[in-house]
Amino acid sequence: MADFRVRYAPSPTGHLHIGGARTALFNYLLARKEGGQFIIRFEDTDQTRHLEAGIQNQFDGLEWLGVNWDESVDVGGPYGPYRQTERLDLYQPFIDQLLAQGDAYHCYCSEAELEQERAEQEAKGQMPMYSGKCRHLTEQQKQQYQAEGRKPSTRFRVPADKVIAFEDRIREHVEFESAGIGDFIIVRPDGIPTYNFAVILDDHLMKITLVIRGEEHLTNTPRQIMMYEALGLPVPEFAHLSLILNQDRKKMSKRDESIIQFMEQYKELGYLPEAVLNFIALLGWSPKGEEEIFTKEELIAQFSLDRVSKSPAVFDMDKLNWMNNVYIKKADKDRIAELSLPHLQKAGRLPGTLTAEQEQWARSLIGLYQEQLRYAAEIVPLSELFFRDAVSFEDEEAKAVLAEDHAKIVLRSFLSQIEQAADFNVDAMKGIMKAVQTETGYKGKPLFMTVRVALTGQMHGPDLNMTIYLLGKETVMNRVNTLL
Repeated sequence: MADFRVRYAPSPTGHLHIGGARTALFNYLLARKEGGQFIIRFEDTDQTRHLEAGIQNQFDGLEWLGVNWDESVDVGGPYGPYRQTERLDLYQPFIDQLLAQGDAYHCYCSEAELEQERAEQEAKGQMPMYSGKCRHLTEQQKQQYQAEGRKPSTRFRVPADKVIAFEDRIREHVEFESAGIGDFIIVRPDGIPTYNFAVILDDHLMKITLVIRGEEHLTNTPRQIMMYEALGLPVPEFAHLSLILNQDRKKMSKRDESIIQFMEQYKELGYLPEAVLNFIALLGWSPKGEEEIFTKEELIAQFSLDRVSKSPAVFDMDKLNWMNNVYIKKADKDRIAELSLPHLQKAGRLPGTLTAEQEQWARSLIGLYQEQLRYAAEIVPLSELFFRDAVSFEDEEAKAVLAEDHAKIVLRSFLSQIEQAADFNVDAMKGIMKAVQTETGYKGKPLFMTVRVALTGQMHGPDLNMTIYLLGKETVMNRVNTLL
């Protein structure tokens, strides 16, 4: 459907947040499924919150996720510019039309007057709403205000006793009454349009056919529909996504440390972008069947708004970590090594510049833990036992393994075999363990767990032969000698 057009329109105020990433992703998936266009537009009229780097941060985050776009600031397109501050001239004819029709008027109220009005309404238990005191100003009153140096804002004249109804693609039939909406500002005194006004003009001029956005915009929708109708413009379809809650099922705050919130953080910690994309897609959308692991192409093929829930989505870090581990297990070993090496270096476990031998050892170490890694930065705590001088036991149960009668017998034999070994590599370890079994008569758990606990302090872990090899002959002998 070539005329199917959707957009993601963030304010460039910082890094790409999980909520923005989901909104962008759902728009992108539907655009690709329908064969339409996905547009990124920046709503940067609030200069007090604008960060120039925020635009690049949004692009970087989406690009990392694997979400690409058809039109925007960087690639251009037939409906630009793609920043609101560069579109101001396009808005003036629509402002003039509303004023000429009487659907908008100039308001000369100062911020202090408006604040006093709000306070009086709240004191009476009323919902704060503009009273409309400038609705019917005479020319003489306007001139008097202008002589005082007051610069007017422009307000939309909300029709009385009107029911604004629309069919939301997720929430189905939605209604609002105009009585609960006061006349609202559409152009500030500095001449800059407000969000609610600029967004409908941009969506109209960019031929957006479906607006997919967060539910925090739901109450903006009746205001926007009234302006579309007053201007005689076609109203696009709407789909409002539910909130994303934290693990305590409370509204997510940007200060909430129980979850990772920004795409840049996922990248820095060594999550795989395809895993994060897969996880975000399931925040509020449910596929058919029980499968949860999807490629981007599979998500595009399956995604539809009729399977997006009205109920809030819950962000589950445990599920994300499980999912990322699934992807890491399947990933190329070199890729995981490249993601993990910098974390070992940053932690001081490895030098900044590695020799060929050091790099090979580090890559083997990372490969040893690839099955366990939930994200690349986790290599630092997981591999700690390779970088300390003495064995640290994980618990009393582990210590108890070495108190059993067979432990010293096994360890003495193991130490003797290590000392005599001509070669010290992974294959040689297999022969050494076999020789200990033959000499002592112990096999299975009494043999392997005893050696593992003696060398690592842990009862369970990755491949034992590789663990012994990576510890190195000197460390292995020192640790066993210390215990004996």
